[in-house]
Amino acid sequence: MSYALGLSLPNRGALFGYPVDELLDAAELAEETGVFNSVWVGDNYLSKPRLEALVTLAAIAGRTRRVRLGTICLASFNLRNPLELAIQWASLDVLSKGRTDLYVCLGAAASNGPQFAAELDAFERRSVDRVPRMVEGVELLRRFWTETAVSHAGEFYRFEEINALPKPVQQPMPIGIAVNPGHPAHGKALDPAVEERALRRVGRIANGWQTDATPVEVFSERWERIQSYAEEYGRGGEVRQSCLHLMVNINEDEERARRESVDFLDRYYGVGAIPEEAVNLWLAVGSPATVAEKIAAYIEAGCTDPVLRFCTPDQRGQIERCASEVVPLLPSW
Repeated sequence: MSYALGLSLPNRGALFGYPVDELLDAAELAEETGVFNSVWVGDNYLSKPRLEALVTLAAIAGRTRRVRLGTICLASFNLRNPLELAIQWASLDVLSKGRTDLYVCLGAAASNGPQFAAELDAFERRSVDRVPRMVEGVELLRRFWTETAVSHAGEFYRFEEINALPKPVQQPMPIGIAVNPGHPAHGKALDPAVEERALRRVGRIANGWQTDATPVEVFSERWERIQSYAEEYGRGGEVRQSCLHLMVNINEDEERARRESVDFLDRYYGVGAIPEEAVNLWLAVGSPATVAEKIAAYIEAGCTDPVLRFCTPDQRGQIERCASEVVPLLPSW
């Protein structure tokens, strides 16, 4: 059984009182513990503002030497120019000596709320174009990172004889897709056809799958389907990473841990933004044994990268408790 723990830093928290230095210190501490293999940050532009993801990862790269650096759903992917992003991400990969993991996603539809509709309008994007724009963008990133004269005439982008420099250290550079069709927070019934298209997309063009708020049995079934689809597309073995974003609060007083976590989520996403069903799926709260049990269930279901976000201002205390009290209870690497 092979898995690697990750730490998700609340970079949105810097906008409502979490000191930036403490976030960077937490990244250093995660590396020092020796049990965290990666550090991740979330991403949005206007709809859920925060410290910009690539800039924050660059700061973390300067404070660490070993941990990998990733995005929890680069929601702004379709708002960015793929040529500009290719240069920026390759630069981050060079500066970090090949430690990056890029996970892109569609971003929210305009129908998910007025803030998302306003964000799409501000960047002159149409909600209906999100899927084809992402597919075309992923194709372009791969070409910019490997070819010296990229010419492309697509539905959304046109380039002529472009040599994007620098090239990343990692060849090939991994690109994953973050997707959770039928997410409880979306408040919509799951359409099986939508689910299949989303999972097939991962199997067809990605190197990894990232999700959250997913029951263990659903996670296992979807991961098996993604790998099966990858085989179908002649990409067997190319979709290697299954990443789960899990909210954690370690405290023997489970009710207190839950209250603190819900307060954190309310401040982070807005009061009532996360329905009760999603909160229950998202959270691993309580004693070290209780938290370890939930993480272990996903590992047993095939999760290669459990990524933990500690839902409390006490990032240092939670990292230390996780390393000393939770990790020893997890399955052996």
